[in-house]
Amino acid sequence: MRNLKLVIEYNGCHFYGWQKQEGKRTVQGELEKALSSLLNEAVCVEGSGRTDRGVHALGQVASCKTESIIPLKNIKGALNNLLPSDVRILKVTEENENFHARFSAKKKTYKYVVQVTGDRPALKSDFVAYYPFDVDLEKMREASKILIGKHNFKGFCCADTTVTDFEREIYDISIFKRNKIFTFYVTGNGFLYNMVRIIVGTLLDCGRGKLSFEDITLALVNGNRSLAGKTMPACGLYLKSVEYPADKA
Repeated sequence: MRNLKLVIEYNGCHFYGWQKQEGKRTVQGELEKALSSLLNEAVCVEGSGRTDRGVHALGQVASCKTESIIPLKNIKGALNNLLPSDVRILKVTEENENFHARFSAKKKTYKYVVQVTGDRPALKSDFVAYYPFDVDLEKMREASKILIGKHNFKGFCCADTTVTDFEREIYDISIFKRNKIFTFYVTGNGFLYNMVRIIVGTLLDCGRGKLSFEDITLALVNGNRSLAGKTMPACGLYLKSVEYPADKA
């Protein structure tokens, strides 16, 4: 059996998220359909993680096993010919038998794009979130330092989650501004449901003066969802990249 690693870009607007669902259009479902057709066998695709409805990917990673002998160099182009226009394969490599897109992942980076103040964007509304208040960039950068490190992030995930282990480690949070557009990059070893969207909402609420540094610290210590900021919409979120131990620095 060959073990293939796929790096994938997709526009999440018209998908019900990554994970395959009965009667719903999903990224995993489209990939499995295209791969099964190309390789002439039933193919199960494992993703590095799930993205929600409306969330995009610049570098999602998936793995699958196949008995096909189609040359590696031919797979990418053939797959892209079979896939719909809102999904694209960026790279295909062959990995060792133990590689798994999810369980082998070392760290992930998410990107979040938001416009603050001004008129709500129309043409970019599926790709840029909107926050109607002015914010202080330096204050948000300072607040982000509170979240760096290993913490219990129960207060920064969806309240009705079924997860029981809330400990995650954030390696870096970077925030950039260009005119009214703020771009957040959040890198960690893993993320809870809605965690990045809540982190961004918390930093924005802090940047406008609605939340204090102490509020953010309390949300971490107490695990109380009501102490953190709002959950930002899915449209501004992108899975930027996934890194693995064998990746070169």
